[in-house]
Amino acid sequence: MRAALLALTLTATTAVAEAPISSPRPVMRPELTVTNVTPTVAVIASAGSLASKRPVLRPDAAAFAPVPAKAATTAGLQDWISTYRARAFSAGISGSTFDRAFANVRYNSDVIKRDRNQSEFTKTIWDYLDSAASDLRVKNGKAALAKHKTKLSQIERKYGVDKEVVVAIWGLESAYGTFRGSTPIIGALATLAYDGRRGAFFEEQLTAALKILQNGDVRVASMTGSWAGAMGHTQFMPTSFLSYAVDFTGDGKRDIWSDDPTDALASTAAYLKNSGWIKGQPWGVEVRIPDGFDYTLANRETLKMPSEWARIGIRDMAGRKVPNHGNASILLPAGAQGAAFMIFKNFDAIETYNTADAYVIGVGHLSDRIGGASKIQSAWPRGDRALTYDERIELQERLTKAGFDTQKIDAKIGPLTINAVRDYQLARGMTPDGYASLRLLQTLR
Repeated sequence: MRAALLALTLTATTAVAEAPISSPRPVMRPELTVTNVTPTVAVIASAGSLASKRPVLRPDAAAFAPVPAKAATTAGLQDWISTYRARAFSAGISGSTFDRAFANVRYNSDVIKRDRNQSEFTKTIWDYLDSAASDLRVKNGKAALAKHKTKLSQIERKYGVDKEVVVAIWGLESAYGTFRGSTPIIGALATLAYDGRRGAFFEEQLTAALKILQNGDVRVASMTGSWAGAMGHTQFMPTSFLSYAVDFTGDGKRDIWSDDPTDALASTAAYLKNSGWIKGQPWGVEVRIPDGFDYTLANRETLKMPSEWARIGIRDMAGRKVPNHGNASILLPAGAQGAAFMIFKNFDAIETYNTADAYVIGVGHLSDRIGGASKIQSAWPRGDRALTYDERIELQERLTKAGFDTQKIDAKIGPLTINAVRDYQLARGMTPDGYASLRLLQTLR
């Protein structure tokens, strides 16, 4: 999702880097970006935090009307910039900042192409995790932890966020700083605000990026990142930067772009702290599901203490009761035939960084492995494949037609569709695990 920038050499033996995981980025809640799919991972341009920290801007809709395709040119963009200038000034951007930022901006057709072609990019959760917590990524994560241990320990003490989790996010977002993105942020966001599907969202990000420049945290030439506007070692969107980025080095700048990752890692810890992270507690624990388990209990709304789950036979992979870390729910990201997890409040904290279950499990499992834990022990249904975009649409249409309303036909296998799948399974005498598989679609056909 981003071009390689300067490689951050960890040690002589770990200079080989594994590409970052394509995923949404940390950002205040935008509209129409949540694709929390189970069991597939949808690759989308920008993040959507389910926990909104402040209201989304609601400007006049006319200002963000879709631009006709024939007008999508550099000249058209310049016309849009002229109209945007007044809105930027009203948001507190100075003329000098604005002119400096837009001096070399051109229409970027590549970001529009990428924005238009995301819905088909899916993979199964096990394929995602094979990369997210690969042996190479774990090895490089341990090396990164050792290299920056002093700073990471200081960050952990200040924010109360386990350093392994911060390193894991760093590993997934930019392969420990190796792939930070080289796309000029102002040009990308301006193009997306002018010609994108989510003009209001990207204009808010653009205005935030201008505020970052005006604050002096970075120069225009150095403000680079992904095509969708995510920046730095841990890929912050501009609005998230304004709310959570910190100057941990004390040099007067919140610098998440340079080779020194300190500010970026501290900013990620600050983000997670604000999201409710509880130090020393797990995000989740892999568990065994007993025979005869009522699979309707495996949902995010059913919360029990681990001791209560133990009374109905749910134990960790060694057969022990899971310690009482607080209320927990049971997550089956690949249905009854895949791994099961007892998830806690820290799962929710990571989820505010990225709403996809697979991402949260990826961060959590990678952090566990960096800390010395073993791989996920349960088997996955590797004979299955991810549903395509068209198949996800078909699944929702067929469920709804059969009387199990998904409420939306949007190809997003989120809670509404999972509930419809579960209701269909119950009505047909199937295991009600909510798993939207190809086999289920074939049954509906």
